Amino acid sequence: MTICAAVPEVPLRAVLFDFFGTLTTAVRRGPRHAAIARSLGCRPHEFSAVLDRTFYQRASGRCGDPVDVLAEIAAGLGAHPTRARLRAAVMARVVAVLADVTLRPDATRVLRELRKRGLRIAVVSDCWYELPRFLPTLPIEPLVDGHVYSSEVGRCKPDPALYLTACAQLRVDPRECLYVGDGGSQELSGARRVGMAAVRVAAADLADHLVFNAEQHWAGATVGSLTDVLAFVERQCGRGAQAGWRSAPSAGVYETRSIRSACR
Repeated sequence: MTICAAVPEVPLRAVLFDFFGTLTTAVRRGPRHAAIARSLGCRPHEFSAVLDRTFYQRASGRCGDPVDVLAEIAAGLGAHPTRARLRAAVMARVVAVLADVTLRPDATRVLRELRKRGLRIAVVSDCWYELPRFLPTLPIEPLVDGHVYSSEVGRCKPDPALYLTACAQLRVDPRECLYVGDGGSQELSGARRVGMAAVRVAAADLADHLVFNAEQHWAGATVGSLTDVLAFVERQCGRGAQAGWRSAPSAGVYETRSIRSACR
């Protein structure tokens, strides 16, 4: 591997991580979701289809209280559950979404190592109300300095508001940030447009990941694991030379070039 030394434009001060499919392995709906649908008098496949169609409306916080949202979805499917059942379903979804996610085995170690190097960490996620409720229970929480949830910002990626909110929380400039994500919601292009470097996590398990509006033609930096992100930072930024690399499509060889040119 040849590393191209370059004078850094600005020092790297923060790393922003997507949550689902990036800090976690691939997300797939488990059986708890079907049970929730049935508790509301709905067919599971029809209920899931409506949830998929309304993801961005819900994730941007435009649909109102989750109890009312579930009531409207159920009514649209011909069901009229009681308020008690709806409230129970709202709580059950937190448990169900948590059950759907598994932190990547190297997630905690990588975040800890980044913090040891003086870098600030933020999670930036398109999500409904569930993630803000259960993220504080996860082992990565003490390692996270900023939390940006689309449902609280009122916008979804790739809207600049999410990235700039993270920068405000961490007190950094976008040019001082590396954004790491699996590519859902056009997040990598969005990060790049506000001036951040961006790296795609293309782990093998993501082949059947539940993702919306994925980047289909990302030509920037790509890594196969979170550990590779740490190597990216150590190799290119930890030495004071901000060069970037992306995995080549074959033989595990890596090309190197300026991080700014590689991620734009």
